[in-house]
Amino acid sequence: MPSRIGVGFVGLSATGWAATNLAPALFQPAIQTKYQLVAVSTTNEASAKACAEKYAAQLGNDVKAYHGDSGLIAADPDVDLVVVSVKTQYHKGAILPVIAQKKNFFLEWPAGRSLEETLEIQAAAHKQGVKSFIGLQARNSPVIRKVKQLVDSGAIGTVRSTTMIGFVARENNFWPPVVGEGSVYTVDSTNGVTALSISVGHQLDPLTFILGEFSTVNATATTIYPTATVVGADGKPTGQTLAATIADHYAISGVLKSGALASITWRTGYKNSPGRKHLLWEIDGEEGSIRVESDDYVFMNVSNPTVYLNGEKVEIAGVETGVLGILGAAWEAYADGDQPYATIDDAVKNHRILDAVKRSLAEGKTIVL
Repeated sequence: MPSRIGVGFVGLSATGWAATNLAPALFQPAIQTKYQLVAVSTTNEASAKACAEKYAAQLGNDVKAYHGDSGLIAADPDVDLVVVSVKTQYHKGAILPVIAQKKNFFLEWPAGRSLEETLEIQAAAHKQGVKSFIGLQARNSPVIRKVKQLVDSGAIGTVRSTTMIGFVARENNFWPPVVGEGSVYTVDSTNGVTALSISVGHQLDPLTFILGEFSTVNATATTIYPTATVVGADGKPTGQTLAATIADHYAISGVLKSGALASITWRTGYKNSPGRKHLLWEIDGEEGSIRVESDDYVFMNVSNPTVYLNGEKVEIAGVETGVLGILGAAWEAYADGDQPYATIDDAVKNHRILDAVKRSLAEGKTIVL
């Protein structure tokens, strides 16, 4: 059996996305036949030591502790893949030292705060000749694979249009009008964690993965919620109110390179009231249609919506595994190398669309890609 991929994990704190989803997916028994956590790196010596001891006990192997500069863990000869899961504003600073050590890397989407930062990361990765793996895992979900198979097989004929309507509930406390104490950085657009970059960005990847790239983009946006009430872990207001520098409602349209018309309507901030759909995605072809919908969660990188082909529900194996199944499939795709997984080049393609949205909003015109 080939040796396992030695993983060095940057940003594996006690709480948060990496601790609750990304790492548990990697540490599933079936996935652990392909990977081994050999080192962790956090911001300070004490947290790094505690993290290393925790996972050494959990996984049954020694885990080395690093802190500070991510180049230190990347220089470890036992580390083959450096996983970086930190806040977006720190992506560039954390990943460039890793690439400088010529180490393959995983980096969370959005892989930088802007197109410019993502392009810089891409250029460095290409220069050093390293493999990249970006946290756009929706393409690895059983639902997206099935929808792609249906489209590619001609089940609905030539695709002529697609419409996606998405909604991120107020109760998530991630964007205005209510934001959790730990998410206040999302209110400032310069941190690159907006409803556009995160929620629309995550959904753009499966859309273009299945239907192809955009050739033109036109966008309209508005800010319905100009302020954010900050709440604590108990959900009660802290007394702090922040001014939002982000739009929370987007209408994005364009023509795909295939000639199909695409339309995306995105909203955040409404209450999660009964009957309000979180996701409704329709793909219309000459011979039929596909509908993808969810009544409880919009993000297709961590949940499995229901699929209908010409009005009939499609049974899809694997949806019962949930978020760990989706993320685990992405880890397997990278390890095996025989299935598609998102790379820094895909991140750049995604950012070019988001940048076109921003330019269309600023210039009031259709942007040609």
